[in-house]
Amino acid sequence: MSSHQDDVNPFANGSSATGSKFRLPTFGFGQKHDATDDVPLDTMNGSKNREKEIADWEADLKRRESDIKRREEAVSRANIPATEEKNWPPLVPIIHHDIANEIPVHAQKLQYLAFASWLGIILCLVFNIVAITVCWIRGGGVKIFFLATIYALLGVPLSYVLWYRPLYRAMREDSAFKFGWFFMTYLLHILFCIFAAIAPPIVFHGESLTGILAAITVFPHHALVGIFYLIGFALFCLETLLSLWVLQKVYMYFRGHK
Repeated sequence: MSSHQDDVNPFANGSSATGSKFRLPTFGFGQKHDATDDVPLDTMNGSKNREKEIADWEADLKRRESDIKRREEAVSRANIPATEEKNWPPLVPIIHHDIANEIPVHAQKLQYLAFASWLGIILCLVFNIVAITVCWIRGGGVKIFFLATIYALLGVPLSYVLWYRPLYRAMREDSAFKFGWFFMTYLLHILFCIFAAIAPPIVFHGESLTGILAAITVFPHHALVGIFYLIGFALFCLETLLSLWVLQKVYMYFRGHK
């Protein structure tokens, strides 16, 4: 009987009554599996693409947030008052002007350069009156004096309203529209400076502007008047060069800032 039990003992060296082998269940512990065998390649590529899209979206969001923050800081630094108090020139305030406190530090040098350009056209137009007055006294006629006066009375306020104040506010408020308006009107300013430096006898009376052609006309008759006209011609040339420099600097600032 014991011999029969040994034959059917399932734990006896893996043998059975019929001679077949008996194996214990392994429950998966005895098998080798590769962790990546069951993950499709398309799924992995899709995950990487989604991660890249999310990273790009986060970078774009951060860029937009930094741009908004920069604009808000520019406005806060400008400290724009509700009503602009007139404070320039100091003795007889006519306009509001405070570059040191209202223009961002990195743009103040450029704004001062543009301010020099505006003062330059004022100097040109005022000296133009002086030169024309000398010519009038020497027999040039009162018509050219009235024309020179009109140029100054119109040119000074228009230059401030049309291009200097828009640039000042564009720098202060970081306004793309005001920058565009400045570029358009400042080009007209440069064209006027070139026209005045030449002073052709068309549209306006030739001797009402101290250009080179007017200087050539008056110099043979009155040397002193010719000298004044040559000085006026030099001032208009310098103003043209300075204006071209300002235009280039502002354009580079605008492109780099945006």
